[in-house]
Amino acid sequence: MGIEYQQPFRSFRFLVEVESSGVIAAAFTQFSGVKMEVQTIQARSGGEDRGVQEYIPTLTSFAPVTLTKGVVGDNDFLDWLFSAGASHNAGPSGGDDMRRTLNVIALNEAGKPGVTWSLKDAMPIGYELTPMDGGRSEVLSESMTFAITGMERITHPPEEGQ
Repeated sequence: MGIEYQQPFRSFRFLVEVESSGVIAAAFTQFSGVKMEVQTIQARSGGEDRGVQEYIPTLTSFAPVTLTKGVVGDNDFLDWLFSAGASHNAGPSGGDDMRRTLNVIALNEAGKPGVTWSLKDAMPIGYELTPMDGGRSEVLSESMTFAITGMERITHPPEEGQ
């Protein structure tokens, strides 16, 4: 019995969906920044007689993630960002409705879900518009940055015949 070789997923084939009461989805061109770090302390175990310190996990942190897409005529994501920030009349709302789960889904060669990164409690914390330059013919893009408090990586089993 041999080892089955699996092709790596392509980085340009992905979807983004937002879990909430109303589904917001957009065609993003770039997704970056997924990083998790477990902070540790070193301590000697009570039963350790060799003088060796163990690593003990203490805090887990997640770096902000960034999604980039071309500017189109929708405002769903921008409205979400504005709900988290201060307006000219009031401070940030701080409500639970500003935190949502973002699912970034890598597609396999057949266009079916392969791996999903489920980013928990995503809250928009930043927006950036690429420079407008009349001398260039590039697509105008906008990036949104989200703080997250957790992550889950889900591998989808291949369907029969794939």
